[in-house]
Amino acid sequence: MANQKLRREALVYHAKPQPGKIKIVPTKPYTTQRDLALAYSPGVAEPCLEIHKDKELAYRYTSKGNMVAIISNGTAVLGLGDIGPEASKPVMEGKALLFKIFSDIDGIDIEVDTKNPDKFIETVKMIAPTFGGINLEDISAPEAFEIERRLKAELDIPVMHDDQHGTAIISAAALINALEIAGKKIEEVKIVVSGAGAAAVSCTRLYKSFGASDKNIVMLDSKGVIRSDRQSLSVEKAEFSTDRKIDTLSEAMKDADVFIGLSIANVVSPEMLKSMAKNPIVFAMANPDPEIGYELAVKTRPDVIMATGRSDNPNQVNNVLGFPYIFRGALDVRATSINEEMKKAAVIAIAKLAKESVPEQVNIAYGETRLSFGQEYIIPKPFDPRLIIDIPPAVAKAAIESGVAKNPIEDWDKYKEELWLRSGNDNKVVRMLHNRAKSNPKKIVFAEADQMDVLRAAQIVHEEGIAVPILLGNSETILDLKEDLEFNADVQIIDLQLSDSLDKRNQYAQKHWQARKRQGVTLYSAKSQMRDRNYFGAMMVAEGDADGMISGYSKAYPKVVTPVFEVIGRAAGVKRVATVNIMNTQRGPLFLADTSINIDPNAEEIAEIAQMTANVASTFGFDPVMALASYANFGSSSHPNAKKVREAVRILHEKNPDLVVDGEVQIDFALNQDLHKSRFPFSKLAGKRVNALVFPNLESANITYKLLKELNGSASIGPIMVGLKKAVHVMQLGASVDEIVNMAAIAVIDSQEREKRKKAKSKKN
Repeated sequence: MANQKLRREALVYHAKPQPGKIKIVPTKPYTTQRDLALAYSPGVAEPCLEIHKDKELAYRYTSKGNMVAIISNGTAVLGLGDIGPEASKPVMEGKALLFKIFSDIDGIDIEVDTKNPDKFIETVKMIAPTFGGINLEDISAPEAFEIERRLKAELDIPVMHDDQHGTAIISAAALINALEIAGKKIEEVKIVVSGAGAAAVSCTRLYKSFGASDKNIVMLDSKGVIRSDRQSLSVEKAEFSTDRKIDTLSEAMKDADVFIGLSIANVVSPEMLKSMAKNPIVFAMANPDPEIGYELAVKTRPDVIMATGRSDNPNQVNNVLGFPYIFRGALDVRATSINEEMKKAAVIAIAKLAKESVPEQVNIAYGETRLSFGQEYIIPKPFDPRLIIDIPPAVAKAAIESGVAKNPIEDWDKYKEELWLRSGNDNKVVRMLHNRAKSNPKKIVFAEADQMDVLRAAQIVHEEGIAVPILLGNSETILDLKEDLEFNADVQIIDLQLSDSLDKRNQYAQKHWQARKRQGVTLYSAKSQMRDRNYFGAMMVAEGDADGMISGYSKAYPKVVTPVFEVIGRAAGVKRVATVNIMNTQRGPLFLADTSINIDPNAEEIAEIAQMTANVASTFGFDPVMALASYANFGSSSHPNAKKVREAVRILHEKNPDLVVDGEVQIDFALNQDLHKSRFPFSKLAGKRVNALVFPNLESANITYKLLKELNGSASIGPIMVGLKKAVHVMQLGASVDEIVNMAAIAVIDSQEREKRKKAKSKKN
């Protein structure tokens, strides 16, 4: 049933709301007749004529310089084999998606209907003028070797078969670091390679370029050890044949230092692993199941340094660490090829990055206390934001130094800033949220679980391990909807209209009355309120029967927050509860406050809201750089509305001088670094990239975040409630399923943080 459900979800994902995963988006204005005349006839003739004089000008006047063709014939697709060009298209579109989100490269998938290498090569050569680079994908060996070799020789743009070189580059970086940890030298180690396909051959060649010795390498295919006395060896296999009189993997593994697996699942036994040398290095990269399972390997040999292709194990060898950034660097210097020097530069950059201090947002994203270089961290994580800053410059420099760059970079600091700006166009924060929540799921009340979208979100949360949902609502409706959704998990359902909830309602009513009997609440009214799901759910959290709650899908915001404020109340020392929305914009995440609660806060309240907003940014691993927004700039207006913002800044500078915050400032000056620095060089924000905006009133904050969401397509996470005693969050009316899932993750992380603070305080005392 689970597989059927996954199958249906995958098909819906690829089909709705429109077929496929990529589309073409205009980059120039097209609203007026003049725009169209420039875009097409007659204006388009001018760049055509310029390019006719010098074809290199295609990089100036067209999208060629940021466009890569992802080309396959579908003969070796993932674990699916030869499924043909049409069936390979979803994979190639997926590769285009990865190019875009990790390195802002426009990938266009092209599926070629031929298995003939000559025809394939001729086809690629004929379409090559369209593109700045060629990414070959999922082409079977041995044809893949010939296709790549000839295209590299005959084209003047970068060509790379990622199946060969992607795994080679990432695993070589991991190997360099693993050898350092093991205290071994690459020139001396004995290496066993299980598999003799394109990836295995490319990996082994790259290891040799770093010093691995032919005499210490044993490669195996499906027939066993590739020996020099075997008949009919291909050129590639002959390159790695051995003179040793051994036939099996078991024999090859004895006293070996390194095992490289690019074959099939479970071919390595515990006995083989035990026979390896001290501090063995095992890269079991068969997918989805490795040559030996991670847990079994570590249990068998605690001294093993292990990597796999799986994301649920430490040290994932993932090609996404390489190809987006390698092509980024190659395109940016207009390289004519991706040569060995460029690949080796990428290896060294990746290996070096794993030894550096890990940014807090990476630790947060992977639910780690502190990632550090060692046995379980020998290569960077795929969502490390430094990858795009470190790898493309290394590749670009190697291209320049090796003489294949047509457009050398001169200002490297400016180039790195451009790369950083390119990295802000995806939902890294969402992935961070989900991974962080999964590290320690909490019990979250879904107060409107009898609504289809809310229940669907609860199902996703449960299945993804983000939280343990508690479903509050009409039990019959919930059960019917669960059946429709095939949500078969046994999760807690609470129906406040049924008698089996009476004892708990009465218990909560008594507690609530005791807490608020001097604020006009009678025992009778408290019992009545406990029939309201928001009062009851809030009491579950207040009494520790749940860790958090989300609500607000079907009711106006004020009607939901009132019970929350009455039951939960403000945290100690907090004067104002507020809300923060995280907007996923093209320039990266923006933290906006207060978007939902405080209508017209005074200077002291704005300062408090700003400090809580800074805390939210820090919670997600971002160093807050905060502008207090206004219609005025630094004293240009004496109106009270501007003065209160100015006073809030003064308070913040006095109470927290280390916080990077300034204002009052207009939005364009806040977000435009160059403009801000040129006009206001004295500001704390001068030359810095603002990632948090605090507004002078609810009207401006709410309008801004909804405008960004609807007109700019910026995904919104929130409103995140700050300043409450417990982890309760109220979503906007009619939130989408994805937004509800994100709010549940927020509630989990909020609860995790409170638990950490409580433990830290307990230790201190």
